Amino acid sequence: MGQIDDLANRYVDEWAPLNPTGATFIGVPGHDHELDDLSPEGFGAQADLVRRTLAELDPIDPETEAENVAKDAMQERLGLDLARYESGDTASEINVISSAVHGLRMVFDLMPVQGDEALANIAARLGAFPRALQQYERTLLQEARRGNASARVQLLEVAEQCAAWTDPQRDNFFHNLADGLGAEGALLADLQRNAAAATAATASFGQFLRTELAPYGRDKQAAGPDRYARASQYFLGAKVDQEETYAWGFEELARLEREMRVVAAEIAGPGATVDRAVEVLDADPARRIPGKEAFRDWMQSVADKAVAELNGTHFDIPPAVRTVEACLAPTSDGGIYYTAPSEDFSRPGRMWWAVPEGQTEFSTWRETSTVYHEGVPGHHLQIGQTIQRADLLNRWQRLLCWCSGHGEGWALYAERLMDDLGYLADPGDRLGMLDNQALRATRVIVDIGMHLELVIPRDNPFGFHPGERWTPELGWEFLRQHCRMQEDVLRFEWKRYLGWPGQAPSYKVGERIWLQAREDAKARKGAAFSLKDFHRDALNLGSLGLDPLRKALARI
Repeated sequence: MGQIDDLANRYVDEWAPLNPTGATFIGVPGHDHELDDLSPEGFGAQADLVRRTLAELDPIDPETEAENVAKDAMQERLGLDLARYESGDTASEINVISSAVHGLRMVFDLMPVQGDEALANIAARLGAFPRALQQYERTLLQEARRGNASARVQLLEVAEQCAAWTDPQRDNFFHNLADGLGAEGALLADLQRNAAAATAATASFGQFLRTELAPYGRDKQAAGPDRYARASQYFLGAKVDQEETYAWGFEELARLEREMRVVAAEIAGPGATVDRAVEVLDADPARRIPGKEAFRDWMQSVADKAVAELNGTHFDIPPAVRTVEACLAPTSDGGIYYTAPSEDFSRPGRMWWAVPEGQTEFSTWRETSTVYHEGVPGHHLQIGQTIQRADLLNRWQRLLCWCSGHGEGWALYAERLMDDLGYLADPGDRLGMLDNQALRATRVIVDIGMHLELVIPRDNPFGFHPGERWTPELGWEFLRQHCRMQEDVLRFEWKRYLGWPGQAPSYKVGERIWLQAREDAKARKGAAFSLKDFHRDALNLGSLGLDPLRKALARI
């Protein structure tokens, strides 16, 4: 490896002590007993590392094509990290799905739990919770006084999440964690004492959000053009024309809904509406699973089958990547998400389902394509293969480089690919995939429209409030008209879009760029084009922004 790879590897070594929770997420040992410094000084130390690395990287000439890709990726990702920090976005960001307090809670899901040392690490982290949250309060207040604060509504919603995590009648997260580890004696006493401290600190943090930070919160949830442009570029790794993308979202949603009506007729008879087809599917006992544990087992069986059948045919899946676990999340925040394996694969990649409070029955037709999105050929294949390719990629590329447009765009592309490969031939499963795709297209419209407060086109294909200007309330109405999800799950999604500008469109816009990249490769290679080779070559580049991805693929 050359100078660029050496610098990238050194960056990981210097980054891990500044991000102990991040080190646990990527599986770097030695920091499992610590929590991040969430003070303004802690955020500043991370930014200083990025500045130093970029300054050292700039004059280095790549020695190989692989280092050329690595340099492009690092300059793009780290450059945007620094821009977001300097604008105040990073330290002030707090919403219902992404913030430092969410990272602190979620890290316990990935910690080793076998042996006294592992349990002592958990106890130490629980004990460090009060100090970490006090540091975070200081950072949030400092940023708020500078004019960098999240929307008031988001702050109050996160306060409610803190209440759910700490309520003995609800998630009761910290006490359930401590009591469920099988510890005894002094170690159990430490766990229980520190769980009580973490519970009290989290409840206090929720109160801080309500009483001290909320008065600084923005009245408007709309990000506005400047903040939205930064966020969109960060999540996509590409600059796009927002108004063209907004118009395309309407076209794409209309196309998907036409396809859904065709499939609805297959399910419920000629002329049947999509809603009627959904009623038929939901009434089918063969497509319903009672109980979240049984649903988890069903997810596992679908994921295992995909790995077994795709390996050696459409993909060459490395042995270490052939295991993915379906898990139930310990909180009820809602949604399905993926966590990567550790660097040494001692902790496998996992699909998590955070079951909403009160949900006891699950529809398989809605989630078949979601398993492909989170598992194989989606996130698990993409991320697991990247971590495994130490022969091609430096540690920063394998462990730290992530771009939502690249990763979520690939996972959405993977859903469509499984349809192309015949895995969604069942009309119900195909309707579920199309409904998921339609949700992502709806996100493009709603996210851009709400945050830029655009005018709804007078000639929009749905006749939806033509000529009016988007508001959060109109966004909710549009989602309700075009998405077939449980109301509490959809409402969480809506809150997420309002609090995390630019992230939700990265799925569908990312898929759009992936599909364009595939068409470009077909045009370049002509008769020599191979879909399997395209997937191999693209995934071997690791995760990177979508503009650097297109540049790299054009050189292959």
